[in-house]
Formats: sequence, C-alpha cells, structure tokens
Amino acid sequence: MRRVLIVDDEDTMRAALAESLAAAGYEVTAARNGQEAVELFEQDDYAVVVTDMRMPKMGGMEVLRRIKKISPQTPVIIITAYGTVKTAVEAMKEGAAEFLMKPFSLDDLEFTVNNCLASQTGPGKEAPHPMEGKSSPTKEIITVEASMEALLKRLRAVAKSRATVLIQGESGTGKELAARYIYLHSDRRHRPFVAVNCAAIPQNLLESEMFGYEKGAFTGAVQRKIGKFEMADGGTLLLDEVSEMDVQLQAKLLRVLQEGEIDRLGGKGPIPVDVRVIATTNVDLKAAVEEKRFRQDLYYRLNVIPVVIPPLRERKGDIPVLAEHFVKKFSFFSGKDRPSLSRETLEFMKAYDWPGNVRELENVMERAVLVCEGPVIRPEHLGLDGTFAPPLDTSETEDTPSRLPEALTAGGNMTLRDLEKAVIIDTLNRVGGNRTKASQILGISVRTMRNKLHEYRLEDL
Repeated sequence: MRRVLIVDDEDTMRAALAESLAAAGYEVTAARNGQEAVELFEQDDYAVVVTDMRMPKMGGMEVLRRIKKISPQTPVIIITAYGTVKTAVEAMKEGAAEFLMKPFSLDDLEFTVNNCLASQTGPGKEAPHPMEGKSSPTKEIITVEASMEALLKRLRAVAKSRATVLIQGESGTGKELAARYIYLHSDRRHRPFVAVNCAAIPQNLLESEMFGYEKGAFTGAVQRKIGKFEMADGGTLLLDEVSEMDVQLQAKLLRVLQEGEIDRLGGKGPIPVDVRVIATTNVDLKAAVEEKRFRQDLYYRLNVIPVVIPPLRERKGDIPVLAEHFVKKFSFFSGKDRPSLSRETLEFMKAYDWPGNVRELENVMERAVLVCEGPVIRPEHLGLDGTFAPPLDTSETEDTPSRLPEALTAGGNMTLRDLEKAVIIDTLNRVGGNRTKASQILGISVRTMRNKLHEYRLEDL
C-alpha cells in the first residue's frame, strides 16, 4: 500500500506536497484541516500521514495522537516552521516517525515518506518502491563539468562494495544527493535507504532514534521502537552531518560498525544488522579529531572511501544547466509559464561566488520564478546584487534599532560575503539573539543559520 494522507491548512503548501508525492508514484489524499484528516483516516487505510504542526482548531500534535490511537503502527511525519527541541521531544514521545523543519526540499519529503514505508516492511525485508512499474524517481546529479563526471564515475565504481563512505563538502553542494547516487547504483538499491540527520535530532533523542528501544526502557517509552539501523537492515543508512554526533554516541556507532550489531535501549541482547553506512559532513573532520570533538578511530572507520564534493564556485560550467533545471521545476510547481534566462543574467550568475552552493542557486531560482512577471528572468529578479539585502520583518523583531545601514556604508564597499554576514548579525541583534526567529525572518533553516555562524565564526552571537 502506497497511500499517503497530507494534512495542511495552507492551500499552496498542501497542493505542492500532494503534487510532489503524486509525481513520485504515491496515491495521495489531501485534507484541509486536522478534523477532516482524522475523519478520512477513520474511513480508509493510509500507509503514511504527513501533517503540518500549526493549524487552526486541531494542530499536528492532536492529529498525531488521534492517528496513533486508531492505528499505532501508522507512521506520522510532522512538518513545521516553528520547531524547537522541546517540540521535537514531545513529538517523538507521542510516536512521530519523523520531524521535518521548514524549509525542506520536496526531495527530502519524498525520501522521508519512502523511509517510513521501508520501516513498515520490517527489518531485512524489501521495501516497496514508490514507482514500481514506472520510471525511477531518482534525482539525477546534473553536471557538464569533467571533474564532476569523473567523480560520478568513481561513485559508480565503489557503489557495489560494502565499504563505508565519507562524503565531505560545504553546505549545499549535494552531499546527500551523492549518497543517494551511490545507493541507487548499488546492489542494495531495492532495499531500504534510511537517512538520519544528526544535526536536526536532539542529542538526547539521537541514540534511541538510531538504535531503537524496548517498551518501558525510559519514561514515555510506551511501546517498542525500531531504530534506524534496524530499518535499514539489508540496505543503506545515511548519517547526515555525522560531525554533530555526541562523542559518547560516536563510541557506540563505532562498535556497531565493527561488530555489525546494535543494542536497543532496554534490550536484553545484541541484534545483528547488515547495513552499508554512508556519512556526510560539512566540517573538516581531521581538524575536529585534533580538537577532540570527533573520535579518531571512528574517523578512520568511516573514511574507508573518501569523497569530496567541490563547491559550485569551482564548477561554474554547471550553473547554466542547474539554473535551467530549477527554473523548469519551480515554473511547474507555481503553475507559471517557464521564463528564460537572459544572457546578462547567466553572466551575472557565473560571476557570483555562491557561498551557499547548489542549494543557494535553487533558492534563488525559486525566488526569480516567483518574482519575474515577464518571459525573461533578469539580474534584478535574482536578488544577488551587492546592494540587495533580505527585507527584515519588523513585526517579528524586538525594538532593537537596525545597524545594517551603517554597516553597508562603512568602508565604502562591501563584498557579498560581508553583506551576508552583516545581515545575519543585524537580524540576530534585532531579535535578541533568537536564532529560530532570525532564521524565519531571513527565510533559511536553523541548520543553515548555525552553519553560517560557524562559517563566519559568530557562534557566540
């Protein structure tokens, strides 16, 4: 069964989620509110439920509780733009299968739903493919650069081995896409692909998410939970941003990789697992080892096959083809005629440094498609000009006065990197250092905000 129930009170978001999953081969039903969703669920069978958190009358947490009361085994994915550690902990205790923070890509949603379906098949069993009998929904790595073609050739060569792979690269370069590319070219491609975002899951929950737990293992453990390793048995497990993992948990991960077995929290004995592990990170793990933030033995165990994804600024020949791909994608989802990219726009984009890499390019193209009212996307539609700064939503900020204007005028000229840094500092100052609120105002994820603060050495803000 590949039926998915979508719950969101925003028409645009609900339609986008439904269209994306339907295009991936799922049978989708969309509900406008929580009450309607519960009624639909009582009348029919669904394999997965995807619900927004904040909705009038009945929010996502209540939808989760109602669904679990009717069918405890049905995975429920919660999506929200207002996530906190407390909210995530509460959702996990109530039985949420996944917790997706906005903004997320539709690719992320598709793979999350597929992972939930894989978990329903039981450990070691083959997961149903959402596009069985149709063309594969693989998200290809788009490139015309010789260096990237050589990298893909190498990934195909190592895909069929069981060796662990460590993929390193800046944020937004496509590390997770490379991991999926390896999986889809491996002998395990018909087995589960399970992803764990080590940066998004609170550390006190990460161990139970990875290894699972028995009923009664701790307060709130009302039923047995199968961990990600067991879900991925026979398949592939992606440890996204593995550098964010607590050092004590790193020791347990090392044991799993060496012994091929896991221990559920509260369990009576080890459970054998056959899992191919792929890890990604946007930090220099060698430096992290030297700083005692990452175990040296785990680093060597993960780094059997090292892969480095080059930043977009080092493969600018890919910018035009990637831009055209994203314009086509977002024109379809917004229901607009597909605009073209002017020669001036392409030259402007090639001259830009793209600190956010392919992810930034994707976001810029989405904005350009929405802002452009004619048949041609011009440089002013990109929002990449040196004088551009994201508008601050003053209704969401404190009364702290903005210092951005003086930052822009100081010294006469600013690079785009300096401008981005100034905008982040100003926004954080205006919201009293609240990173979640600042991220919402700037239209980025909390994870991206954290990465930017690390990049600019502003962790103390």
